[in-house]
Amino acid sequence: MKKLLSALTFLHLIIMTAHAQQNAPETNAREIPLYEGAIPNSKPGPDRETSGSGNHPMLSLVSHPTLKIFLPAKEKATGLGIVVVPGGGYVHLAMGHEGVEIADSLNALGIAAFVLKYRLPSDETMIDKTIGPLQDAQRAIQLVRQNAGQWGVDTARVGIIGFSAGGHLASTAGTHFTKAYIDNPHNISLRPSFMILMYPVISFADSICHWGSRENLIGKQPSPEKIMEYSNEWQVTSATPPAFLIHSEDDKTVMVANSIHFYEALQRNKVPAEMHLYPQGGHGYGLHNGTTHDQWFDRLKTWLEDGGWLKKKG
Repeated sequence: MKKLLSALTFLHLIIMTAHAQQNAPETNAREIPLYEGAIPNSKPGPDRETSGSGNHPMLSLVSHPTLKIFLPAKEKATGLGIVVVPGGGYVHLAMGHEGVEIADSLNALGIAAFVLKYRLPSDETMIDKTIGPLQDAQRAIQLVRQNAGQWGVDTARVGIIGFSAGGHLASTAGTHFTKAYIDNPHNISLRPSFMILMYPVISFADSICHWGSRENLIGKQPSPEKIMEYSNEWQVTSATPPAFLIHSEDDKTVMVANSIHFYEALQRNKVPAEMHLYPQGGHGYGLHNGTTHDQWFDRLKTWLEDGGWLKKKG
């Protein structure tokens, strides 16, 4: 009897292991430093990064940026690459539900995903904290294009997706790309091919801003010029990349007016854009808005297909 139980237990373990392998992500992610040498615009000091606990653990005090690389199975790969920018009010990074979970879902569509752990603005670790996150976003785009051949990415198809304050950073990358805030000796394009903005912080105007994001990035008493510079609805031009926006009307953290104003600016400048507003959902839900059966990720897939972004090379 004991031998029979042992055999059954062993068989059960084999079945469970096979099931786990079958349902596991198909990627072998690896993390690399964002910069090969010295981190630009940084002050010397210890790495004080901390990680919280709970359903959605957050990283804090990030001063050493990295890029986590998630490549799809070769037979699925489309050549599209997307930099993933988690949110957290420029004080935390939601690396799980707005980072790794998004990367795994993108991989399932044959998209290479690159989760950016960007520096959080701090006068203690940065010479100029207002440009630190943007430097890291530009470096991520530059790094993906530099390594496009190795990572199976088409240099003409490198987009960016950002959540909440990460949406602000993504929209900043999409509206401030004409100026390089990092060394760019080979003049690699720092313009994302498109922007996917999830319940994004867009504006730093008093009437609709997310105060925490504004204060953490540009300070408690910013000049009117600095407020305008980082209110990205005012930075849209005809050269701004196409955008896909998702927001909930009942979002009490980041007002839906952020997305609406940005969409209107895109329309004024004849930039292709698509926006979906949900009556409910609140803020920070990542992949799953639990108030609706509609899945925004399905809408995104359709938008990517219709735009030709998912078409395989060759």
